Amino acid sequence: MRFNFSSHSAAPAAATATPATAATNGNEKASATQPLKRAIENDPDSLDSVISNPQSYPITIVPNRPASFYGVAPNGKAFQRQASCRSRNFRPGSMRRVRRRAVFKNGDCNVVQKHLQRRRLRFMQDMYTTMVDWQWRWTLLAFALSFVLSWLFFALIWWLIIYTHGDLEELHMPDNQEESGWAPCVSAIDGFTSCFLFSIETQHTIGYGVRTTSTECPEAIFMMCFQSIYGVMSSAFMAGIVFAKMTRAKQRAQTLLFSKQAVICQRDGSLSLMFRVGDMRKSHIIGAGVRAQLIRTKSTKEGEVMTQFFTELEIGSDDSGSDLFFIWPMIIEHKIDENSPLYNLNATDMLHDRFEIVVILEGTVESTGQSTQARSSYINTEILWGHRFDPVVLYNKDLQAYEIDYARFNETTQVDTPLCSARELNEIYKIQEGFRTPASHTIRSRHSSSSSGYQSPQDRRLRWQLSVPL
Repeated sequence: MRFNFSSHSAAPAAATATPATAATNGNEKASATQPLKRAIENDPDSLDSVISNPQSYPITIVPNRPASFYGVAPNGKAFQRQASCRSRNFRPGSMRRVRRRAVFKNGDCNVVQKHLQRRRLRFMQDMYTTMVDWQWRWTLLAFALSFVLSWLFFALIWWLIIYTHGDLEELHMPDNQEESGWAPCVSAIDGFTSCFLFSIETQHTIGYGVRTTSTECPEAIFMMCFQSIYGVMSSAFMAGIVFAKMTRAKQRAQTLLFSKQAVICQRDGSLSLMFRVGDMRKSHIIGAGVRAQLIRTKSTKEGEVMTQFFTELEIGSDDSGSDLFFIWPMIIEHKIDENSPLYNLNATDMLHDRFEIVVILEGTVESTGQSTQARSSYINTEILWGHRFDPVVLYNKDLQAYEIDYARFNETTQVDTPLCSARELNEIYKIQEGFRTPASHTIRSRHSSSSSGYQSPQDRRLRWQLSVPL
């Protein structure tokens, strides 16, 4: 931090200073109620020189801020920055305000369960589903521990069998078995390490041919059969968990896209709520269907307040309904009519009201034959009033195929749209029809008289009303 004032140097100020001025400065330093004044030399090297130099151009430091804010501690020493207590994973801008919603944009449900009785016991009873729902790090950890712990467990049993039979005595070790004529339970076993290796070979049927079971110990034969069966079952169980976790419908839903915002505009004279869905893969979704539900607060006639009241919205694409031939991105439309819960909401109410529209896309994956479901939601601030989606499907003559531009998937164009609600818009249309329909009927009934050139006063008055814009 450097200050340079060419018009106020330190030398002239020192030469022209008088004793009266020095006394005045001394009184100002003694006063605690006046702002703290310090001088800046012509070209200071540090902030300490700015604070300590008594003669130069004065500056004012705001007194309600602590001295440590300017690099000086209250005791006059240099201020030392304290160690930050923030997490190393913190990044500026990573913490953002999350609005209240039931379903996040990525499809995860914002639900936390608590006070569940016997939760662990119930989850352990359904161990397969529990392990499939685990995160990958816990699944892989359980996968590795299931083998390592079983190897150690059976190695301990093999060591006990061999130890009780006396194979670990000095005269019965593998090097002395030919001289002593000793027949061991398992050949080539001289300690726990060799028992551990034999456990791995038995469980996974490796069979290197060095360590083999003899007929001297019936318990060794039984344990060999039991561990072989356990090895096959544990491998099948863990492989099934990994396969089920990799082929979950949630993974396929990652390539199903929903537009970031929904829009409201006019279609065929009526207000419509629209959002766009798309699929990034070439393998299509068979039997794709889309649903939408509105979540908002509702009060009953009895005074009961239901904070999470679900209302099904009638939606469809073009004239095909909710069943989609999902080969390219499609715009899903909800017509805001008398049966719509959004019928009485105008543009201002849409911003102030609190609701959430949950959209669900379901279907069967063509390549695997498994069902999949993708979810997303739109809150009131994510609905653009007076916008329309830009087209993303164009025919490419060079490729002789329809081309999808996903860079424009979320692009919208602002269009002229009434800010009133759908109910008010229908009332305006009824009023206009009330003016136009009788007038047109009267004109047609009197066409014969007007064609003759004679116009009655009523005809002239009617033509004047039609010429006035509504």
